[in-house]
Amino acid sequence: MIYITGDTHRDFRRIGDFCARMNTARDDIMIILGDAGINYYGEPRDRYLKQELEEMPITLFCIHGNHEMRPARFPSYHEDEWHGGTAYIEPDYPSLVFAKDGEIYDFDGIRSIAIGGAYSVDWAYRVMHRWGWWDDEQPSVAIRSRVEEQLGRVNWKVDAVLSHTVPFRYIPVETFLPGIDQSGVDNSTERWLDEIESRLTYRRWFAGHYHTEKTVDRLRIMFNDILEFTPAVSGTG
Repeated sequence: MIYITGDTHRDFRRIGDFCARMNTARDDIMIILGDAGINYYGEPRDRYLKQELEEMPITLFCIHGNHEMRPARFPSYHEDEWHGGTAYIEPDYPSLVFAKDGEIYDFDGIRSIAIGGAYSVDWAYRVMHRWGWWDDEQPSVAIRSRVEEQLGRVNWKVDAVLSHTVPFRYIPVETFLPGIDQSGVDNSTERWLDEIESRLTYRRWFAGHYHTEKTVDRLRIMFNDILEFTPAVSGTG
């Protein structure tokens, strides 16, 4: 079985409860739409968490968020073939799989492209308090080019998009944090996703990032909810 959920930010209690309730196995997959928080500290605290997660009866497949480091920063990760695409995997934690932006994965016939990253509206606060923040949180020009090249190879047609943030026209403005001057927010990733969405033939789009649960047209923003990722979910219903 394949499931999908929103940001976890290092808190995997709902996934643990779900695994116990559904009696999942290591062959089952949970897609996390960014900000899993598994690579946040880059020190023993991350390793302790990974050891705990490796014991869970499920495989986690994580899209890159903006509140975590990219796996490519770590020499312990290697690129490996996974569900028809390339993913980042550490030999010590084979059930913790991280998407490579632009890769197209096959989940039981559902062709799904991964597009991670977003802008942190709280980056200055995090830097001031010496919390985790990384200047490569958004997709670079090279990553964007690669995403578009990959889509070109499949004639700009996929079943599902798995992203962290959303195309600009789908931004849920009702979730904006009070006190944040929106005029200073970098929406370049969302505007680029707008361009992607306008050219792409797809069935469903799934995203996290906004800590809300909302469906608009074919796009679903997820947070605490967990769905079964099946052809019915990827369809237009």
